[in-house]
Amino acid sequence: MNAWCDVITLPAGWLSLGMPTVQRLALTGVLGLFLALSLGRRLIAYLQRRALRQHAYEDAPATHAVKTGTPTMGGLLFALAFVATWLGWRDGSVVALTIAGLGCMAIGFGDDLLSIQRGRNRGMRARTKFGLTAVVALAFLLATLCSQAPSESMIGRPILLLVPAWSVVTSVPIGLWLLVCTVAVVGTTHAVNLTDGLDGLASGAIVPPLAVFGWVAWREHQYGVAFVDVATIGVLLGFLFYNRHPARLFMGDTGSLALGGILAGSAILTYEPLLLVLVGGVFVAETLSVILQVTSFKLTHKRIFRMSPLHHHFELGGWSESKVTHRFWAASALCSLAGAWLVR
Repeated sequence: MNAWCDVITLPAGWLSLGMPTVQRLALTGVLGLFLALSLGRRLIAYLQRRALRQHAYEDAPATHAVKTGTPTMGGLLFALAFVATWLGWRDGSVVALTIAGLGCMAIGFGDDLLSIQRGRNRGMRARTKFGLTAVVALAFLLATLCSQAPSESMIGRPILLLVPAWSVVTSVPIGLWLLVCTVAVVGTTHAVNLTDGLDGLASGAIVPPLAVFGWVAWREHQYGVAFVDVATIGVLLGFLFYNRHPARLFMGDTGSLALGGILAGSAILTYEPLLLVLVGGVFVAETLSVILQVTSFKLTHKRIFRMSPLHHHFELGGWSESKVTHRFWAASALCSLAGAWLVR
């Protein structure tokens, strides 16, 4: 184990140029933005040539029919976040997040390809995606254990349990830690995937949570996590140029699963996996709306919402797609501000 751990303990990035760390961090974010903006148009042209286009979901509102034919799998751009990061900073945390992000991206890529080939959005079975995501989560956690010095190990580290009126500090044994973190990765990736249903919704809503974990990482001297989060935000802002309404490019499961992996990995590496419930409030609400809708229909044959996930409920209530997206962005920002205040 120690020999393998030595392999992923790497020196800082190539483009240090004698810069202070904060300047390198800013440069990494700008580089991510520049790469996404400059390569996005070329990716759209490539996806169109290869006929890698979105099929509108049959159960989505009728207004979504116009989205059929839009290039998908634009989440491939998110790999640029790791390119920018590795040029600016390299350590064990960067390796671990690269495994989480690219591993989940590969699962989404396979799912998107199957959906396009089979038509009617018939990709991988849900249980297959959950299982593969759990495998990636375990690989990420192994890399995480190797990237931490014994004194910094998350095993046995006090974790704040967030309860409305009080808090409890407890030590977490390795088995429980592995279970909680695996659930966090699997749950977050698929929550982001459920949220990706409107132009710019998921790509904009995930920026505030990433900013919170990037700030926490910087404060805790977890610079690798901060660099990945800032680079990802930069790439997301560039991606939004193409993904804003009316979208010219969709991220697909390729992107949504990758973003979920990065977000969950950042929370785990900053010792705040439970904070995901608060700062990722939009993703939690979307997931709960699906769970409640399915449960209610199976038990009572009645629906709680007009349609789930939650963003479709508001669409059918008369809100425009842009209005829903902007309101959800604002909600994500408020949840993230509350989370930042809680861990200040």
